[in-house]
Amino acid sequence: MTAATQPLLPEGFRELEPYVVDWALPTRQERYDMRLSKDMTELGVFYDAIAPRAEAAIAHLDTLDLDALPEPELRLLRLLFSMILVSYAVNVFEQPSIPDAGAAFFDTLVEPAV
Repeated sequence: MTAATQPLLPEGFRELEPYVVDWALPTRQERYDMRLSKDMTELGVFYDAIAPRAEAAIAHLDTLDLDALPEPELRLLRLLFSMILVSYAVNVFEQPSIPDAGAAFFDTLVEPAV
């Protein structure tokens, strides 16, 4: 198998590969910026694709050392992080941004250890 044909996600999760480029981002800020760049239809499509697979993805990742994830599993973990971030927009706010927050924002100075 050549580098060009290497799978982006682990076996059993390959149907989620169309979301990797936009959503398997390394930082929370990048994921939040992506959420803000999408409309609610796009966020809903992403959420509806990932959410039903979340428990299986977590079970798969739980079998591995999180400090030494292979790239496909790291991308899967980042998709889960994005799903969590998008879930607020889809299920709570019903819009990409946080309502009634004005110009308030926060910067994440340190990413969670993975």
